Formats: sequence, C-alpha cells, structure tokens
Amino acid sequence: MMLTDTHTHLYYTLDEKERAEQMERCLENQITRLFLPNVSSQSVGLVMNLVKAYPKNCFPMLGLHPCDVNDDFLKELDLIHQHIKKSKIYAIGEIGIDLYWDKTFLKQQQDAFTIQIEWAKTLNLPIVIHCRDAFDEVFEILENHDDDKLRGIFHCFTGNLSQAKRAIDLGFYLGIGGVVTYKNAGLDKTVEQIDLKNIVLETDAPYLAPSPYRGKPNESSYLIHIAQKIADLKQIPLEEVAKITTANSVKIFGV
Repeated sequence: MMLTDTHTHLYYTLDEKERAEQMERCLENQITRLFLPNVSSQSVGLVMNLVKAYPKNCFPMLGLHPCDVNDDFLKELDLIHQHIKKSKIYAIGEIGIDLYWDKTFLKQQQDAFTIQIEWAKTLNLPIVIHCRDAFDEVFEILENHDDDKLRGIFHCFTGNLSQAKRAIDLGFYLGIGGVVTYKNAGLDKTVEQIDLKNIVLETDAPYLAPSPYRGKPNESSYLIHIAQKIADLKQIPLEEVAKITTANSVKIFGV
C-alpha cells in the first residue's frame, strides 16, 4: 500500500529531530509521497531544504498564497518566479483567492491568481488552488482561462456537491483532508457522491487535523485517518483508496 499526501507544510517543523520523527511516522503508515506547497518567497528555502533532506519522499510546489498578496505582490511574484526558473517543481501552488480574513486585496489576489495560472500553462504544470469564501471568484477566473492546459487540485475542498461537480467539469481533482472526518461538517455527504477517480488525499499539516486529533497540530502521518474515513464512506478496503488516490496524484503531478 502507498499513500500520498498531496498538500502538507511539513517544512514548518523546524526542529530536525521532530521532523525526522514525523517522517518516520509517515513511513510507518505507508505515506511515502508528500507534496509541499510554499506560501511566499520567504518559505521557498524551507521547502527546498526539506526536499533535499528527503528527495525520494518530498516534492516541491511553488506559488504565492493569496493571504500573502498585498500591494507589493508583483515584486513577490517576481522573486518566486526566479526560484521556479531554477528549480524542478511539480505544481504552481498554493495559489487562489481567500476572502475569509480580508477582502482588501481582492483585485490583487485576482491578478496574482491569473498570472500564476499562466505560469502553469507555460510550464505545463498543474495548479493547486486555495479557495476560501471565494468559490464564485475562483470559478470566474478558471472558466475564463479554461482550456486543455488548465488542470490541478482544489486544495482542502469543503464545498457542496454542485461546486464539486463544477470543479471536476473544469478538469480538477478535489483535495480531501481532515474536514471529512468532522461530524457536522457535511463534507462526508458530498464525498459519498463523488467518484474516487476525482479525489486526492491531503492533510494541510499542521492545520485541520482529522479526528481523533481535531484541535491539535496536524501531521502528514494522520493521512491514514482521512484515507480510512473515505474507505468507510465508500465501503471499500483502505488499500483500494490508497491505490486509486495515489494513482490520481501521479496523473496530476507526473511523478
């Protein structure tokens, strides 16, 4: 069995001993593939250092997180683009629109999202989308840029069935994380109605830990609980969830 965490910020764990222990727990749970999104130019080095430490298990993605977009976003994008030019990466991400915390920079977020979508198309890479309280805004941009090169993952998908189908119709996979294990979130009902061929697994560690760790720092080894929840919902073996979702991740990232 092989499981893939398509979205983890393991690099936030700066203590090498603790990080090594987290990675060991991943391998014990057969979580052998971890995809790492940066959030700004400041985190590129952290991502790349972790990839160097675990080259067989960790795969980098680079982009500008919408919460890091401000009036100076073009300069920040340029810094990240310089790193992309000299790095082997597997996606542009995480990118998108977040209106949960602040709507001040919506226009800048839209512009940054659009620019990075074009990067991905030029490089023939998928995009990894961060979308919070912004489905309409994200879909508008995606539909305006829809072509055979547009593809990727809706990271931390928590939308309804209609939004799920809309994303899938645009050629995107749904990144399902710890929220699917929460009793009253309702995501489990949506996942029940989505074919496994459209799903990938993620933790978004250290955020959104699944039950029974909800409210505590998340880590990639907890992906096993997310996979088991989906196996229960689909009434299929855990091994089948691992096989199909990992195959999906290979289709997306090409590795």
